[in-house]
Formats: sequence, C-alpha cells, structure tokens
Amino acid sequence: MERRRVTSHDVARRAGVSRATVSMVLNRSDAVVISAETRQRVLEAAAALGYRPNSAARMLVRGDTETIGLVVTDPQVLAVDGFVPQLLYGIAQATRESGYRILLEGVEPGAGPHAYGELVEGRRIDGLIVLNPPTDAPQIHALIDQGFPLVLLGSVRHPREHACNFSTRRAIRRSMDHLVGLGHRAIAHIGFSPPGFVATDARLNSYRESLRAHGIEPDDRLVAYGAFSAESGHRAMRELLDRDGPRPTAVLAGNDTIALGALAALADAGLRVPDDIAVVGFDDLPFAAQLRPALTTVRNPGVEQGRQAAQLLIRLLKGETVEQRRIALPTELVVRDSCGARRVRG
Repeated sequence: MERRRVTSHDVARRAGVSRATVSMVLNRSDAVVISAETRQRVLEAAAALGYRPNSAARMLVRGDTETIGLVVTDPQVLAVDGFVPQLLYGIAQATRESGYRILLEGVEPGAGPHAYGELVEGRRIDGLIVLNPPTDAPQIHALIDQGFPLVLLGSVRHPREHACNFSTRRAIRRSMDHLVGLGHRAIAHIGFSPPGFVATDARLNSYRESLRAHGIEPDDRLVAYGAFSAESGHRAMRELLDRDGPRPTAVLAGNDTIALGALAALADAGLRVPDDIAVVGFDDLPFAAQLRPALTTVRNPGVEQGRQAAQLLIRLLKGETVEQRRIALPTELVVRDSCGARRVRG
C-alpha cells in the first residue's frame, strides 16, 4: 500500500499551529514575527513527520528560484575540456544534497558588459559560480560590490571575493623544480587558453618566476597558447617545434587536455617522450595514467573543488557567516613516465 504524502496540514496539527505559520517557518519568511519556541515546535514536527516543503511553494513565499548558475567564461570549453565535468560532478553532489538545481550558462568571448548581470536581474538564479573568470571582469566586481552571492573557481583579485581554488604558484613551482632537477633548462610552456584568463596568466607567471628562481631567463620563444582543446595543444606544440631558437627539452602543459595534444604532435614529429622531450601536464584527469607514456601531472582535485565551491555558495545563500572567503585546496605532483624521472632513478 502506497504511503500517504505528509502535508503542511499534518505538520500544523502536530505542532498546534496554523498552516500559514508552518509555511512561514519552513520557508524562512520574516513577514510575520514568530517566536523562537513556535519555530522550534514547527521544525520538530516537520522533522518527525518527514515533511518536505513543495519547491514551487517555497519559491512563491521566499522569492527565490532554488537554482545556482554555473557560468563558464568560454562555452567551447564544455565540448573539449576534460576538467569541467569533474567540477560539475562535485557541484551536483552539493546541490543535490541541499535541494538546489544547476543552471549551466556560457559567456561568449566579447560578450557585452552586462552578460553576468542579466542572469541576476532576470531572477533566473539565486547565486553564481564562475569558472575561470577573465582578468578584466568589471561586471563580476560589480556583483561582488553589491553583495550578490557569488563564488569564483579562480579569482578576479577583489578583496571581498569568495573563491575556491589552489595555489597555482606552489603547483607550478613543484613541476618546474622537478624538471630542472632532471637537468632541463629549455622548458617550454603551453597555456591552456589564450592570454587574458586569470588561471592561464597565473600559470604563465608562475612558470616564469620558477625559471628565474633557478637562474634561467624566460624566453618568449618557448611560450605558446592553446585554446582549451587537445587539437589546440597539438597546434601549439607544432608551433613551438617550428620556431627558430632553442629546441625545448621539456614542456609544461597548461592542463592535461593540452598535454594530450602535445604528445600527439611530438609523435607526429618523430620525437620520443621522454627520450627526446619530457612532458608534464596539470589536473591529473582520469585518462592521464592510461596514456602511453603515462602522463606526469599535477593532481588538482576537481570534484572536491566543485563540491566545496557549491557548499560555500549555499552557505552564502542561507545567510550564514563565512569567515574563510578563500578556500585553498592541496595539489600534488604525480610522477609517471612522460617526464623520464623513473628512468633516471632506475
């Protein structure tokens, strides 16, 4: 026999209050002053009966949408990048637990200054998570200034931003120390996107810092840019090989998807990895260990980053006090075959 659905009338009868009071308490409305004792009685009654408020009713009372917007700052990344699905999975874990939905939006390069504001002003979402925001993002700064609930997977360097990220400098420095320790001096770098994105620029700057720390002067002839896809990584690697100047003995790819394309380009050029050139990626995507040679890479916990970013945003939406504005996740260098370290040690 099918169990009867618990209603707000059942909760009201158990708590000894009106259905209107139940609605006000469970929907966190402050339109009417309700005593703490009455609120507690309603909450206990709802918990005892296993009552879940109807989402449409909550939206009407509270004026929210129970929807979190995930904004990808270049939509093509959804079709070609392997890291975004990990973030999405982590975000979905947290939102499912809290009763929120995800609205996935893309902001085309060159979109107008109100691209983010239109999402907010249209009341389609209650809060935003922004992946890899551009360096120049005045509309994001404006939303932060207005106090709109927003969490960055990256940074726009706003003093009051909420962000979930990792130490780019530490992760890149660890990779560069490893390559220099293997004897490499001509180390190339391929950005995972065109310049102008915070994460891409930060990885390039950290790469240059690391070179200087080892007494190596950065050479722009050893820097190229991809555009999120493995195909663009292939193209960038070919560009590096075709340039006049020093031939790289190692390449630090901006992420594993770019590294995948670079490995294919090196094979096409008849170069052996790691005998002729070492390759290091970033992210440790599931395919990294299955490549041949297996890819040395920085393990960046994408699922956990997405989950913690969503949890942080949900806390903001609930009006909770958040003392830690920036969450810094740990990374580690996973040494496999593509850098040649195992042969050196052997």
